[in-house]
Amino acid sequence: MIDLKPLEEKCLAVRRDIIESVHRAGSGHPGGSLSAVELLVALYYHKLNIDPKNPKWEDRDRFVLSKGHGAPALYAILADKGYFSRSELWKLRQADGILQGAPGIKTPGIDMSAGSLGQGISVAVGMALAGRMQERSFKTYALLGDGEIQEGIVWEAFMAAAHYRLGNLVAILDDNRVQMCGPTRDILSLGDIEKKLTAFDWRVIRLDGHDLKAIVETLDSLGNMPTGQPTLLLAETVKGKGVSYMEGTAAWHGGAPTVEQFEQAMNELGGRT
Repeated sequence: MIDLKPLEEKCLAVRRDIIESVHRAGSGHPGGSLSAVELLVALYYHKLNIDPKNPKWEDRDRFVLSKGHGAPALYAILADKGYFSRSELWKLRQADGILQGAPGIKTPGIDMSAGSLGQGISVAVGMALAGRMQERSFKTYALLGDGEIQEGIVWEAFMAAAHYRLGNLVAILDDNRVQMCGPTRDILSLGDIEKKLTAFDWRVIRLDGHDLKAIVETLDSLGNMPTGQPTLLLAETVKGKGVSYMEGTAAWHGGAPTVEQFEQAMNELGGRT
């Protein structure tokens, strides 16, 4: 039985770093970063086979942040894991820093440059297929946004993954149901995602994207199958999770908190440490 307390503490710390880095930058995407925290923490502190001292290790598990605007959450974790100095977080989106608004492969720990929505899952399909062809044991994980999967290229990637029987590919959908301009159902309804992916011959597992126990247990249950159905974790989440005035609102897809909003958010997240 895994002790969830350290993971819960990491989630709080990551959320504080998201808020502070975006506040200092004066721009960024806090809403979708906050909704993905538990998913990323479960991956990086429990599941992924990686080595921060050797970020290009050929047998490492691959991770693609297909929803590249969620970078502040990923950066907070990579800094904590030792891929680069924590001080870089406070230079997010600045000319003298290494952390762009979306991940770039020049940053240690980043496996794919992202930001153009829809492309990440396609690259992840290629990574998974290459791993199998090279008879390597690594798995490939990709985190997508629910607004992102309105892109046609995503569905081409879904078809390809099923066609090539990529059992070593796990896609995770951050299903917070809110995109930049409003609820996804109003912008372009996704319908029944589970039925759609099942029809595409994917294994779909629905879970609470903020329930660490459920996420960890699900990740552990997947095994390591180089051939078979690719897996989609349909993670139901809340945009802006953890900060009351950001939760569930399209207004906080992008934008930086004011000084007063920053202080309120930090207080709600346990204060500065």
